Amino acid sequence: MPIVRTPIAGVVYPSGDDVARHEALGIFDDVTMPEAYERIAERHAARPALTDPDGTWTHGEVDDLATRLGAALLGIGLQPLDRAIFQMSNSRELVLCLFACLKAGVIPVCTLTAHRAHEIGYLARHSGARAHVICTDDPKFDFARFADEMRQAVPGLEHVIVARGETEDRPGFHALQTLVAGIDAAAARSRIAGVERDPAQVAVFQLSGGTSGIPKIIPRFHNEYLWQIRAAGAFHRLSHETVSFSAAPMMHNAPIVCYWGSTFWEGGEVVCLPTPTPEAMAALIRSRRPTLMAVPPPLMYRLMAQQLLSMDDLRRAVQIAAGFARPLAEKTGASAVTLYGMTEGIICYSTIGDPLDILSDTVGRPIDPHTDIRIQDPETGEPLADGVIGEMVFRGPSSTRGYYDAEERNRDAFTADGYVRSGDLMSIRRIDGVLHLTFDGRVKDVVSRGGEKINCSEVERVLLDHPAIGAVLCVPMPDPVYGERMCAVVIAAPGVPVPDVRQLGAYLEARGMAKFKWPERIEVVADFPLTGSGKPSKPLLVERIAAILRAERALGAVSA
Repeated sequence: MPIVRTPIAGVVYPSGDDVARHEALGIFDDVTMPEAYERIAERHAARPALTDPDGTWTHGEVDDLATRLGAALLGIGLQPLDRAIFQMSNSRELVLCLFACLKAGVIPVCTLTAHRAHEIGYLARHSGARAHVICTDDPKFDFARFADEMRQAVPGLEHVIVARGETEDRPGFHALQTLVAGIDAAAARSRIAGVERDPAQVAVFQLSGGTSGIPKIIPRFHNEYLWQIRAAGAFHRLSHETVSFSAAPMMHNAPIVCYWGSTFWEGGEVVCLPTPTPEAMAALIRSRRPTLMAVPPPLMYRLMAQQLLSMDDLRRAVQIAAGFARPLAEKTGASAVTLYGMTEGIICYSTIGDPLDILSDTVGRPIDPHTDIRIQDPETGEPLADGVIGEMVFRGPSSTRGYYDAEERNRDAFTADGYVRSGDLMSIRRIDGVLHLTFDGRVKDVVSRGGEKINCSEVERVLLDHPAIGAVLCVPMPDPVYGERMCAVVIAAPGVPVPDVRQLGAYLEARGMAKFKWPERIEVVADFPLTGSGKPSKPLLVERIAAILRAERALGAVSA
């Protein structure tokens, strides 16, 4: 495995020792991600690759279209190692554009459709992006005008690639269909053949999944990313017969590694849904019959409550739960597996058929036997024994060595010996000799009630077993006497009324939980607010609860 040939300034590459270690293990292939897919496409050319409500492309068609689009991107002036901001809804075109960039050597920056000028402006400047990949057919937001504004605001952001929708004849805008139609297959193959393919080079710029603030940029490299994607597929024995569907944004790290990417690189079929209405999602699930599915439990329960999906529809697929899988398994009747992961380079799964105690008490085991995991004291860094809760740190073939162009942040994010600090409280539990991890909350995810520290995750795990609770986040709310009290923010399970505070207290008492840990307020919501990286945001919930309390106090003062 060679050291990178053309280093990018600001990227922390694996050291020479790391490269030698990985080469000795023989775990990385000597091809890039697009080269690996080209082999898959040749082997499964006639099989369905990408399906959405508008149709299906085979693997052969995807490879041909991506070659032509990649060559066209080079033809408009983009160069290998240029960066392209991706801001697209889930679709066939998203995957096509991603592969076209990989073939052209252009590095995708994996942002979200929900990002706006604050995030896109920063990420485009920070990454040095030259292109912005969008769709203009979103009825809720004018992405054409937004992309035009970003072009004016960010120096160097010259090109806008419109994957779906109209370009409106704006300067610098290029329609996907026009780019593909403008070059024939032979000329495209010749142009793409001239791109340097380096397995040790950056493939994509992923984003950190932080709980607040603008995400940090994480370089993922062709060889290690491809290896982790394949490892995730092998863990669940995915094949060319797998059909996968995920409602999560497809540019997120977890969908690429664990859902659609691990299916795609096996020659399977990936189902995409650009407009995720409940009716459209249910129809697509019924028609394509996924065998691997990742739909957030609150959304799944809503589909069931509206009788859009039946138990039989769900039981066909292995359901992936980002968190503890037992509630999903019990409330849907489907086979469910737990997923824990970080974009920084670790993936843990439970396995199909694991007993319920593993699904409820652990987040599974690493898919990578070469990842070194340590539990340490969050304050001192001292290693802790198995069974003792501390901060989980890790280092392995796919773990990041540093955030992009973030020297100061890197000093805090890694231990002195190069382990990634997860910020997660965990412990090691060995089951039949196999290392499993428990998740016991975030290092700073506590409520301080009169000096007593309450671990929010501990309470959430018990509450998730309640049949009326589909999803729950516990957060602190300000209190003049105790400083903080706990509020449980609940998304209801289908068909069951949410208990009140007294009923929930009785439930926790029966489960043997100390009274000071019981939530003292319940807020029922349809959805959780999301961070810039698309994950549920506790800081935003804290702000929301504090605002509700202020409004209630003001109303009380007026009434008095």
